[in-house]
Amino acid sequence: MSVVVQEKIVPLLNTPLAGIVAGSVARAGGISPPPYDGTNISFGVGDAASNVQYNRKRIKELFGLHSLVSAHQIHGDAVHRVTLPVASDYIVDGHDALMTDGVGVGLMIGHADCQAVMLYDPVCKAVAAVHNGWRGSVANIVAKTVAEMEASFGSRAAQLVATIGPSLGPCCSEFVNYEHELPTSFLPFRRDDNHFDFWQITRHQLLQCGVDDACIHCVQVCTACSPEFFSYRRACRNGSGVTGRNASIIALV
Repeated sequence: MSVVVQEKIVPLLNTPLAGIVAGSVARAGGISPPPYDGTNISFGVGDAASNVQYNRKRIKELFGLHSLVSAHQIHGDAVHRVTLPVASDYIVDGHDALMTDGVGVGLMIGHADCQAVMLYDPVCKAVAAVHNGWRGSVANIVAKTVAEMEASFGSRAAQLVATIGPSLGPCCSEFVNYEHELPTSFLPFRRDDNHFDFWQITRHQLLQCGVDDACIHCVQVCTACSPEFFSYRRACRNGSGVTGRNASIIALV
């Protein structure tokens, strides 16, 4: 096995908060070969399963977690509640958001341009991880996840901390068929003819839920522009459309 480059965790918050760990894992490190080099966490893109398993194990070690829960994401709006005990890692079918009040369980979103939106309730001690692509934005999955946290944990939107991880920025969010794909309510977030600011769309949706503006954080790193991260859109520009998936994690500790 070749020497592994140390993985890099990009913080999702400017100031760490007591009680949680949260971060996005840059692609450096891991053992996946090109075009998945290096910390690919997806079993569904053509990488060897043994590579993905090793990369996921490394992520658990880096975050100090005893288990990792992820999902077969389908660009829907279903929310899965993770309850203790979690004896081992598992993958949930057909969901795009995960939430838990269990300590030590990492909620992981895989993404390569889509947003990973992380939610933390410091009062009720609960977290959620949301896979939020443009279809998720249209379905307003972040609002549905906030509502599920309120129903399941007694959370209140006004006490949540939210963060938007590395994802497609307004510089690269081009939608030439936006008239057929996006609702008219997104038009105020259009930048020039057919680019949209989905960072601001998500912020607006969180504000509409009642999340405090001062508690909404955005890393503002465009995955298509930054070679530190996997990007499906960049891979398509290069002609292959084949790439790995980044990992974004949140957990109560």
